[in-house]
Amino acid sequence: MKRFVFPGSFDPITIGHQEIIERALPLCDELVIAVGKNSNKKTMFSLEKRIGFIVNTNKHNSKVSVESYEGLTIEFCKKVDASALLRGLRNPADFEFEKSVAQMNRRLSGIDTVFLLTSASHAYISSSIVREVMRFGGDYSSLVPKGVITSP
Repeated sequence: MKRFVFPGSFDPITIGHQEIIERALPLCDELVIAVGKNSNKKTMFSLEKRIGFIVNTNKHNSKVSVESYEGLTIEFCKKVDASALLRGLRNPADFEFEKSVAQMNRRLSGIDTVFLLTSASHAYISSSIVREVMRFGGDYSSLVPKGVITSP
């Protein structure tokens, strides 16, 4: 069974994240979206709310599960018996950073990373930009999946 892990803070999940999720599904049997708990990182949304956004967005797909984790991502991958990590790339800077992390993860665990390029139409979208739009009362509805907007 091919089980991919897509880790991140997802604060909040964006349409770019969701695009990566949907494009990865044909490549694996199961996709675990791993929402990181990091007490040193100030998030806009609680862990429970971030998980709720993702669950609400992906409730139609039985291949997707959502879990939280703390600590090294690669240890979580070992715990859930992941075949590979999944990462989305928006630009060359993302690639340079993610390449180093992927190489270290492979060295520590033997687990490979699958990279998917974000579509050009979503490449400018990041959670930090979405948070800024939200913080200042802008219309963010075209930047996040409907599951964020309709989440209780």
